[in-house]
Amino acid sequence: MQTETIDNIHNTVNPSRMDHLHDRVIDYVRDDYPTLNAALNVEEALQVIRNQGIGERIIYFYIIDDDKKLLGIVPTRRLLTSMPNVYLRDIMNTDIISVPHTAEIMDICEKFVMHKLLAFPVLDDEGRMLGVVDVGMFTEETLGYVEHKHAEDLFQLIGFGITQLRGKSAFGTFRFRFPWLLATMTSGTICALLTGLYETTLANAIVLAFFITLVLALGESVSIQSMTVALQKLHVGNPSFKRFMGWLRQEGLATFLLGAACGTIIGLVAYFWRGEPVAALVIGVSIVLSVFAAGLIGLTIPTVLHAIHEDSKIAAGPITLAITDILTLVFYFNIAVLIFGTLN
Repeated sequence: MQTETIDNIHNTVNPSRMDHLHDRVIDYVRDDYPTLNAALNVEEALQVIRNQGIGERIIYFYIIDDDKKLLGIVPTRRLLTSMPNVYLRDIMNTDIISVPHTAEIMDICEKFVMHKLLAFPVLDDEGRMLGVVDVGMFTEETLGYVEHKHAEDLFQLIGFGITQLRGKSAFGTFRFRFPWLLATMTSGTICALLTGLYETTLANAIVLAFFITLVLALGESVSIQSMTVALQKLHVGNPSFKRFMGWLRQEGLATFLLGAACGTIIGLVAYFWRGEPVAALVIGVSIVLSVFAAGLIGLTIPTVLHAIHEDSKIAAGPITLAITDILTLVFYFNIAVLIFGTLN
């Protein structure tokens, strides 16, 4: 049954049936791969290979321990050219790029595109080998689709798509790119108005003005990182609400830790530089909250736009940055008012 599934994958994994790319990779692993015990030397390993065979499509030799946990990988060339008395543990490559058994087909496609390897071992939660997936199970069309998606993601970060630029005149290109610059100009104007509203607060704590650019930059950086994560997850179809909430929890925890680390460092810098503990507290707390919010925004905006319409997600980059900038300043100034009003 497994062999039939693998033989038919060329007909099922293609851009016309992209839902298939959400299938679990464990359903497509092959089990005719060679494994060797780490305690063997090269001569003993070759004898084992002669006795047991190597399967239909040998690419790498996988080195395991007595519990069948993967320890390393030996390329065929290295095994054949090493001296007979050399142990496999001394020539194996321990820098393993593996695949968890819970991965989806799309995840494997991306690994082949990114790492340019010919096969990946599939491991269970304890690190034991369950099988191998090799590049032969994917068509060039499928991998080309993934490469296109990686390129399209880059364009979506700045507000337009590859297909919108192809064959366009200078005016046509202007017409597609200018609307997203309007989003940036609008958010910049709102941020300027917000700064004006809190002019008194800045005048009473001038150190806050020195860190506005840094606070905004941190929020933007994290929102783009989270947006990139979202785009990678949205390559195929719309996620279920349960799956999206799982993404949100994971990204929320990650960005909270990022915010806490950045806020602590910059807060300490502000304190030792200016010697103003209240201002340093404002800066530190603001960074924690703004970075956390930026992560949630970066994950949510492209997901919502993608759910509305496939083509609409090219607006994700400008809208994400615009909302992040505005909320960052709202947090920054209101936290300053709250803390200064409470402690002074």
